Amino acid sequence: MDATRWIGEVEERVDDRLAEARVPGALTVLYDPTCGLCRRCRAWMERQRSFLRVSWLACTGEEARKAYGDIPWLEDELVVVGDGGEVWAGPAAFLVCLWALVDWREWSFRLAGPAFAPLAERFFLYLSSRRRSIGRLFDQQCADGSCRIGR
Repeated sequence: MDATRWIGEVEERVDDRLAEARVPGALTVLYDPTCGLCRRCRAWMERQRSFLRVSWLACTGEEARKAYGDIPWLEDELVVVGDGGEVWAGPAAFLVCLWALVDWREWSFRLAGPAFAPLAERFFLYLSSRRRSIGRLFDQQCADGSCRIGR
C-alpha cells in the first residue's frame, strides 16, 4: 500500500470519528457522600458558573447502583457520566468537571495538554488516594461553603 492511500484511509477514519463525536449537554458526578473532601469539592463546584447542567449522585446510593452499577470504578474513583452515556473516571473525570465550569474550562485544556497532563494526573491520584485523611481536616460545618481546617 502506498503512503498516499494509507494517509487517505487514516484521514477517512478520523473524519468518521469526528462525525460521531458529541459534546455532552449535562453531566452527572458520582461522588462519595461520606468523604469530607468530596463534599467540599461538590459545594465548591455548585457555587461555580457552568456551561451545562451538572447533577450530583451519591455513588453509594441505590439509585447509582441501579443506573451505573456496571461501571467498574463506582465507589472507588471519581466518576462523571455524560447525558449520552460517556464515562470518565479518575483524573479524566476531574478534568471533565473543570471543563464544565465557565471559569475553569481553559485550565482543563491546559491540564489535559502534553505539558501538564502527567503532573495533573499525579496530583489527582495523590489527592484521591488520601481523600479520607484530607477530608478529616475539614470541619463538618461547611453549610456556607467556607470550611475551617480542624485541629
